Amino acid sequence: MYSVKWGIINLQQCFLIGEVIMSAVKRKKWFDDWRSYVIIVIGSIITAMSINMFLVPNRIAAGGVSGIATVLFYQFGFPVGVTMLLINIPLFIGGIKYLGGNFGVKTLFSSIILSVFTDLGTFLPTLTNDPMLASLYGGMVMGVGLGIVFRAGATTGGTDLAAKIIHNFFPVFTLGQILWAIDFFIIAYAGIVFQNFEMSLFAIVTIYVSSKIIDGILEGVNFAKSVLIISNKSDRIADKIMNVLDRGVTGLKGKGMYTGQDREVLMCVLKRSEIQTLKSIVKEIDENAFIILTDAREVLGEGFKTYD
Repeated sequence: MYSVKWGIINLQQCFLIGEVIMSAVKRKKWFDDWRSYVIIVIGSIITAMSINMFLVPNRIAAGGVSGIATVLFYQFGFPVGVTMLLINIPLFIGGIKYLGGNFGVKTLFSSIILSVFTDLGTFLPTLTNDPMLASLYGGMVMGVGLGIVFRAGATTGGTDLAAKIIHNFFPVFTLGQILWAIDFFIIAYAGIVFQNFEMSLFAIVTIYVSSKIIDGILEGVNFAKSVLIISNKSDRIADKIMNVLDRGVTGLKGKGMYTGQDREVLMCVLKRSEIQTLKSIVKEIDENAFIILTDAREVLGEGFKTYD
């Protein structure tokens, strides 16, 4: 009887522990969602600042829905933020249908925030009337804002969302190719309306700069180096790398197709500051070793970045 009661008590305790764990998981999920929405707000506000302080005042229609809204603002006086939101409505519907509900909700939220703060931020000062400075700094600020939004798992709607939907039907084209095609037509349209194709060239500068900033935020700017080493003395080289540089080394099985001999290929990821030391180690042990160095855009794990 005692053992049965003891078993029932422990079973109840297990259920209680399970409920506590599930509650903690739900709270963490809620916290993660809450945090992502705060990040989206911050990124959208920064993007709105670039539109109001650099792009719209200088008639730079840097592609996307904001570019279309900029042209319509000068053509008909339509508020930029409201125009962006109205253009995005059919894209939201397509995004939810083809890309998933969570993606659509975050994108809708981001687009509304961006539209609201774009219209509320019209009081912000124009920091420069030089088109080149406006295109450069506007692209930088916009890239930071969009990169933050993308990292939170959303977009601001517009052509990036349109590109994802089109890519869903025509996967033969990359997202980059589709996005560039859409932006090209928007920039050309702006050049025709403003009767100034020089402004279209500045818009291209803005898009290029913002895309580089976005890549830096999403993929990291502190590139590491991935190294492959082919040598007959791989054991000694690996041992010294682990002892001197304190880096892990992985041995991959390889085969020289000309000689037919089996070789061990060493793979290692290092920080750029450690490359010269690695070269010295390999040269000291085997001057005939074959070394391949490539950029590693982002490295997660012990000794590098932690997982997000």
